[in-house]
Amino acid sequence: MQNLTDLRAATVLISLGYDVDHSCFWDLSFSWGCEVAQPTLIGSVQKALRLLEAVAASGTAISAKKLARITEFPLPTTYHLLRTLEFEGYLCKIDGGYALGASSLTVQNDPIHELVPRVRPVLRSLSDELGVATYLTTYQEDEIHLLAMVEGREGRSVDLWVGVHESGHATAFGKAILANLSDELRDDYINRHDLHDLTPNTITSRGGLERNLSVGSKIWSDKEEYLLGISCHAAPIQNNGMVGAIAVSLPSQRKLLESEEASLKRAARRLGLAMGPSLISI
Repeated sequence: MQNLTDLRAATVLISLGYDVDHSCFWDLSFSWGCEVAQPTLIGSVQKALRLLEAVAASGTAISAKKLARITEFPLPTTYHLLRTLEFEGYLCKIDGGYALGASSLTVQNDPIHELVPRVRPVLRSLSDELGVATYLTTYQEDEIHLLAMVEGREGRSVDLWVGVHESGHATAFGKAILANLSDELRDDYINRHDLHDLTPNTITSRGGLERNLSVGSKIWSDKEEYLLGISCHAAPIQNNGMVGAIAVSLPSQRKLLESEEASLKRAARRLGLAMGPSLISI
């Protein structure tokens, strides 16, 4: 049974996107009677899986110290593993704790999440080029969803402390998506969501939001509307009726250069081709 358990662990890692060298998991030697030697396991991988299980079981954001107590791991080890899992998108920080990230949510039989391996290289390429965090959002089942994100070398990604569902009016990717929905779908979204006052710069009136969305733009921005000190820029993704957006987050004092706008729009075109018509029809 131990061998089956180890095989399951390897399968989970592969499904999460890790490059698994099977020789690291299996050291098989067959003798008379086909006895199998005990596998060679990677302890740090097992610890990472235990942390993911603990976060998934908590149901709410959970602190690093509590995770260390639950798993009985040393606190420094816990922090190192959590940082790695957060960097790869399998965990995210909210409310001072850790919750499952977008990458963890891709391990399910949802066709939209099966696209992640195809789109992550585009996000990674843009992040490496601009040195900032990148985000891919989609409109599906009448809500805005964060599908994937990649950390940037110049700093951490934005902690989405208010759910993506509830912040379309205050985010660049939300505006990019809402502006490209049909009038009926856009009105339905706005009717179902309060325009929360997240910062002094947030648009909180329906009229103000509708005027903002009516301008029409190839690059949408929020200027410290979601989080003070951070500005985001997004390009819409459209192809055969699908609606989504790719966004980048920058310190508010950094301006998005014209060449960087071109890179953002190019990434949006690449994602439109990669995602095809399977996202949403409107």
